[in-house]
Amino acid sequence: MGNYRRHHYVPQWYQYRFLEDAQKENKFYYLDLRPDTIKLSNGMMYTRKNLLRWGPPSCFFIDNLYTTKFRDWKSTEIEQKFFGKIDNDGRKAVEYFSKFKHPSANKEAFHALLPYLSTQKLRTPKGISFLSSITEITDKNLLLFKMQEIHGMHCAIWTECVWSIADASQSETKFICSDHPVTVYNQKCAPASKRCRGANDPVIWLNGTHTIFPLSIDKILILTNLSWVRNPYSNPLQERPNAQLFRDTVFNFTDIQTGRILDEEDVITINYIIKQRAFRYIAAAKNEWLYPEKRLTYNRWDEIGSSYLLMPDPRSVTFSTEIVIGYDNKTSEAFDEYGRKPWYTDYKEQKRHENEWNTFHEFQGEYARLNGPKRKGNAYNFSEKDQSEDSADYHAYHLSLEQKLKSKIKTRRK
Repeated sequence: MGNYRRHHYVPQWYQYRFLEDAQKENKFYYLDLRPDTIKLSNGMMYTRKNLLRWGPPSCFFIDNLYTTKFRDWKSTEIEQKFFGKIDNDGRKAVEYFSKFKHPSANKEAFHALLPYLSTQKLRTPKGISFLSSITEITDKNLLLFKMQEIHGMHCAIWTECVWSIADASQSETKFICSDHPVTVYNQKCAPASKRCRGANDPVIWLNGTHTIFPLSIDKILILTNLSWVRNPYSNPLQERPNAQLFRDTVFNFTDIQTGRILDEEDVITINYIIKQRAFRYIAAAKNEWLYPEKRLTYNRWDEIGSSYLLMPDPRSVTFSTEIVIGYDNKTSEAFDEYGRKPWYTDYKEQKRHENEWNTFHEFQGEYARLNGPKRKGNAYNFSEKDQSEDSADYHAYHLSLEQKLKSKIKTRRK
């Protein structure tokens, strides 16, 4: 059991993705956000050093975190067999998506990535504490068994998100690594808010919750609920349509947005989110990257959301309402855009469809006005990549839509 006693809740292979190739030492600047206070035998108190120079073997681990115990008997099978396979498959999937280019479509990588991300969100100290609170399980053995049972709880929701892979290679600042690397952001859930206290996070099935996951020091995956892309003027704390967790759904590789280049300010802001949502530790290849708050442009949490930093480019998102799949045995299956089947009472809601049609096109116009004709992300439709820059006529069309639709929309951002 000795080889499996040190349990890295952030795998070492993932940590190494955040060290620069040019570094002679494979060591992080490892920051403890809540360093322990130690009482000495003479009654004196001191606080442990908060900044350390440690490599991945010494970072983000707790001895026997996943060890189950029954009286004098101990088992490391969860670490060896459960996390072992998920990490092995997840490592290949993370590498694939960090280099993703259209028109690639590796279904094995997709089916490996989502269980890895969902498990990674639950396996950290923060995730385990959250899981305990929602299941009301305090026994460690039972909690670890429950984790294995529901480890894929986030997969369906993330499948139906709009996926965007962004690039920080042109920024001097790169992404940091945290002790809770599958990070979420909701503009109405500031770090001091009730939904963010302790181990709490805004759940991913709230309209305005983005999921961000750095794939490497230079690449990041951002997942945004389709309902939020279609109507970013609605309540970000309202549940997205069909928030049911464990179900079948459909994913389209061609909808993944690529080509977005993040500037220095973008990366600093994302690092700030990662740091604010970390539980206790963050790590970076350079010391100055650990303190994004010193260089932050936005002073308020909600301003990050209203800047649309984490949004995909809506001009490269199609407004589809139904997916029909035909099989070799001549049967078929249908889903609407939120994963609902035809027998659902709210299948293809007409009222929602009409409202989202208006807000979505207004958002396209607003985004075009704020960012100009050059698109920040491109999907891949009809066997060719979306245009990277709108023509003058098409750009003017988007701008006119915003003005035209504003008077028709009743729901406004509060």
